[in-house]
Amino acid sequence: MVDASSKELLERAYRQEGDPQVKERLLLVLRVRGDGVTAAQAAREVHRTKAWASKWLRRFERCGLDGLKDAPRSGRPPKIGSLVQLRIRTEMAERSQSWRVKEVWHLIEEESGVALSVRQVYRLLHRWGYRTVVPKKRFVKAASKEEKAAFKKGHRRSLSSYQRTSP
Repeated sequence: MVDASSKELLERAYRQEGDPQVKERLLLVLRVRGDGVTAAQAAREVHRTKAWASKWLRRFERCGLDGLKDAPRSGRPPKIGSLVQLRIRTEMAERSQSWRVKEVWHLIEEESGVALSVRQVYRLLHRWGYRTVVPKKRFVKAASKEEKAAFKKGHRRSLSSYQRTSP
């Protein structure tokens, strides 16, 4: 068991933590170190295994509160650098109208020189906070003959456009 000041620090860290996984690990440490519950009992309370509890208690012993956070993981670096992405996003935000996927695809290719697949462009747009704009039924009759023909042929993707949902 830890002293009262350490328990208060752990409780404060628990209240301030935003990541639910880290919060769960903090709760484990609070129960074991603060309340004197066994690791197995605390693991059962948070519906985890004893091995999971042992792992996070060891990391807490070794690294403190920072040990309860996920370590950065390596991965494949993005094809488009962060500065180029920022430049593209800024250009997209300056335009008041919505963007079509092909327009964004061409913009990315012009700015970065990287040819992404259409699927990757959709993923990027989603990550950047853009959502598909779907016309309401009352506006379908207002579409031009070309748009209606394209819709009937199944070219929905060529008609879809994206707008940023949050500023």
